[in-house]
Amino acid sequence: MKATQPLFRRLRRLALTTKQVNGGYYKGTGSGSTGRHTKHGNYVIEWHKVRTYIVPEQLKTFKLTPFVTKNMEPLKGNFEGDKKGGLSGQRYLSRWKEENGVD
Repeated sequence: MKATQPLFRRLRRLALTTKQVNGGYYKGTGSGSTGRHTKHGNYVIEWHKVRTYIVPEQLKTFKLTPFVTKNMEPLKGNFEGDKKGGLSGQRYLSRWKEENGVD
């Protein structure tokens, strides 16, 4: 039993998946590369491939606005008595034990 012609046309317009085509088809994520791998296993960033975003000069009077408000103050963590602040391993472990109920 075959699909009807109108149904076939509708199916052809859908995006391809890797299951519908032969091997070698890779859809990807559209992210693109920013560099290359060397023969020693390192990764070299090629700066001409890196995306750069230009901020308008008159940002305060610019007509387009971001989705986040400009009036929000930055949040600061409360790490009293800890010299390393939020990066302390002891702080992380104690918080993990508090939240997971492990002594």
